[in-house]
Amino acid sequence: MVAENLDALVAQLRATGGDTLDVEVKAAAGGLPQSLTPTLSALANHPGGGTIILGLDESNGFQPVSLPNRQTLKQGVASKARGFVPPVRVTVRDAEVEGTPVIVATVHECDLADKPCRVASTGRAYVRVYDGDYEMSPQEQQAFVAARRPPHADRQVVEGATADDLDRDLLAEWAQSARARSAALARFSDDELHRRTGVVDSDQRPTVAGVLTFGIHPQQWFPRYVVQAAVVPGTSGPGSRVDEPAVIDGPVPRMLDAAMDWARRTFPRSVEDTASGHVRDRTLFPLTAFRELIANALIHRDLSAWSETLAVEVRLMPDRLTIVNPGGLYGVTVDRLGKESVSSPRNSRLITLCQDARTPDGNRVVEGLSTGLQKVAATLADQGLPSARYFDSGSRFTALLTARLAPKAPPVQPGTSAGRVYAELVAGPLTVVELETRLQLKGPNIRKILRELVARGLVSQTGGRGKPTVYQRVGSG
Repeated sequence: MVAENLDALVAQLRATGGDTLDVEVKAAAGGLPQSLTPTLSALANHPGGGTIILGLDESNGFQPVSLPNRQTLKQGVASKARGFVPPVRVTVRDAEVEGTPVIVATVHECDLADKPCRVASTGRAYVRVYDGDYEMSPQEQQAFVAARRPPHADRQVVEGATADDLDRDLLAEWAQSARARSAALARFSDDELHRRTGVVDSDQRPTVAGVLTFGIHPQQWFPRYVVQAAVVPGTSGPGSRVDEPAVIDGPVPRMLDAAMDWARRTFPRSVEDTASGHVRDRTLFPLTAFRELIANALIHRDLSAWSETLAVEVRLMPDRLTIVNPGGLYGVTVDRLGKESVSSPRNSRLITLCQDARTPDGNRVVEGLSTGLQKVAATLADQGLPSARYFDSGSRFTALLTARLAPKAPPVQPGTSAGRVYAELVAGPLTVVELETRLQLKGPNIRKILRELVARGLVSQTGGRGKPTVYQRVGSG
């Protein structure tokens, strides 16, 4: 990573106000953080690996801090990387941010055949979710093992299903479209057409792709192959209240239509002027973009056995919209999404069937031209919204749309006297005398700053009655 790229990365971190899916920042002013262990495992399991930066204080606007012994820290990172199965491959180097030395560790992705990368001493494996590292669930571990083999789950026969479990109306519309598109398919009878396209097998037993596309009620066999949608009015988190909860089921074409009905009903609307002088309603997030993203989630979700208990999840919040589907990307990386017409489908048979399948309103489920995410990008830009962000953890894929919001300001303005005091406290509890020595500021000025920081809940004060009074950041102890 050259200096220009590091500067751009730090600028991005400051703009977003937090770590990213593939970048973790640690202050490390007190030595090598214990939390580096799950981070190394998570980034090694993360598609494309990631980057760890030691020497930046996230809580103070990613300002650089003084590192006590850089050589010891670098050796510590390299040593810790060997404590995994397989060992984490890491490249450690020195760098600078605004003239202050930092340490940059590039964590290389673990080979697919060796995932998940586990902590040798505990056997635990971790996964990266937004800016956090979480222990993998058994399901997620199975997802990494399943990813070692080419995906063919959509070709499997659905045990117990018969041709009578397929919707004849959907099949008839699909057959008409498929024959019109392909001269090769036009010459087949219905039964042969169904067999040659993978709707059924040679014994006329429906496949997973056939049931999900044309099934009268696919959830008879796949209860969790649904869309769970909800509106979260306030801050998300455990116990958050939700509005407009919906469990959307049926075959893929009907689920897509139902998801669009839910979006039309729940997306906040505003009125805007047009160039012609007329006014029109505009939803918080474009319905066109949502349709492309929810269609992608339905046809690209992992269909392996490990994911059978997981649903596609949609959460609408005041400032963002998330769509999460089980399974990571297959054969393509996040950085290429929406920038080129690239196609590497996980469920090739399901997608082929959905190209000619029709929703109840008469539209194709997908075009199959790999232009959907480009359409998302253009639609968001036309409405003046930030670009979509995509996150691939290997076991789930998340699409995130965000509303326009003012950038998050750091808790204390960097560079000011208060910012210097707050930044210095990253090293741990300090007295006023110690802060005077370190910062060359006068005691009364420091005490005034500390009183304000304590009043704002950013710093805690302990001591008194014969014990020295010390100050430290709230949450750092």
